[in-house]
Amino acid sequence: GGPHPPVVTRVPALSDLFAQALNGLSYGILLFLLSVGLTLIFGMLDVVNLAHGSFYMLGAYAGLTLIATTGNFWLALVAAPLVVGGIGALVERSCLRPLYRRQPLDQVLLTFGLIYLFEDLVKWTWGGRIRSIPAPDLFSGSVTVLGATVPSYRLFVIVFGLGMAVAVWLLIERTRLGSIIRAGVFDAEMTAGMGVNIHRVFTGVFAFGAALAGLSGVIAGPIQSAYPPMGASILIPALIVVVVGGLGSLKGSLVGSLIIGQAETFGKAWLPGASMLMIYLVMAAIVLLRPQGLFGRPLK
Repeated sequence: GGPHPPVVTRVPALSDLFAQALNGLSYGILLFLLSVGLTLIFGMLDVVNLAHGSFYMLGAYAGLTLIATTGNFWLALVAAPLVVGGIGALVERSCLRPLYRRQPLDQVLLTFGLIYLFEDLVKWTWGGRIRSIPAPDLFSGSVTVLGATVPSYRLFVIVFGLGMAVAVWLLIERTRLGSIIRAGVFDAEMTAGMGVNIHRVFTGVFAFGAALAGLSGVIAGPIQSAYPPMGASILIPALIVVVVGGLGSLKGSLVGSLIIGQAETFGKAWLPGASMLMIYLVMAAIVLLRPQGLFGRPLK
């Protein structure tokens, strides 16, 4: 009877590790959808948009309202990001455009103020309590994968998010619009000199980034619920992803998100009181080795 106890304890540990890894993967995918817009906006517009987390929060609440009104999660998944993208376009044209030639501190202060503005608007409209968003009926159950019981909705998030990563990559790397965006990230002034309406591209990129953040908020709703400070709390991990992955890099956003997602998830499991410490340690190690991030352009 000697060898049995270790076997009994080892199998749950392996399945538990696998379950945590899947949780980290689904969280990393949410961070990717949020950070890819942030890194494009940083890289192309040179705007430090601290209000990006607010678009994530607005996406969750827009999704909540649409699901409550129509009873259709899939409609909310399509419509809520469009609404948030429209709000993003308005913010860029009305608030940020006059600040492009001003100091970065002005942009930081403005977008920091927008965090509180949007948070108070949400409290005023929906109240301050935590609101749960139901998962779609199709993914309301759970499945067993390699001995770990995993909510099927989390698997949907992973597959959908990776599909979105491929779609965004194809858009940026394989289309004319994508080549304009990449040129704008590399050198906005040169792109404008080639006859591209750079202001229209700026608005489009900002709205696209906001829509992706809104999409992330809708998807996160059934996992994390909706509450007013959710935008501010997700912002720091998203900014860390941008630093780790490198400014303006799509590949960096994806790899950075997956690394930070795993670091935070395992940090919460193993060191509940110091889960954020794991993220900062990962960021510090990468920045010390590669100051420009994993896939960022070398610093001048």
